[in-house]
Amino acid sequence: LPLWAALKRDESIELPERHLGLVQPSEQKDDWIESRLESGADLLEEAGILPFIDTLKQVQFVAQDIPSVCPDALSGKTIAIARDDAFSFTYTANITLLQDMGAKICYFSPIRDASIPTEATAVWLPGGYPELHAKALSGNVSMIASLKQFHEDGKPILAECGGFLYCMETLIDLDGNSFDMAGLMQGTGTMKVKGG
Repeated sequence: LPLWAALKRDESIELPERHLGLVQPSEQKDDWIESRLESGADLLEEAGILPFIDTLKQVQFVAQDIPSVCPDALSGKTIAIARDDAFSFTYTANITLLQDMGAKICYFSPIRDASIPTEATAVWLPGGYPELHAKALSGNVSMIASLKQFHEDGKPILAECGGFLYCMETLIDLDGNSFDMAGLMQGTGTMKVKGG
């Protein structure tokens, strides 16, 4: 492969990061993404790469034979998905698949809401950054009580990454502060800096 151009380091196109990934766009100013894209386009032009981009062949996608889903496998089920500043790592395709299988979807905020939606027959606690919102999560005792009751009733809970941390007894943030979590399982989640 020939080297057509190189881009210099430039803070105007940097994406801020933190432990476990990038700072999410929803946490940035309104024009943040647009300004990064504009700066990136300027750098591409400055590097002289734009004329070569037009010579590239378009990517061809081949249709895949995807097996159809059972359209009624989740019929009558309502899945409550945690969605707020602490829990936001979901893929639209996964939610669409659940709906295609007959599930109804509703959302709730473990930070702001008092309880899990009453219509929920299952809960999904996705990944996110609960450690950044541990004080608010710990302080929402009515939500924790609701989640504990949901668990005691034997209803299914899917907890991924940050959701798993929320289900533990305690979460220790990067500053060493300890917060009580839902306590559905024994253990303490401890956040460490990179390499820790």
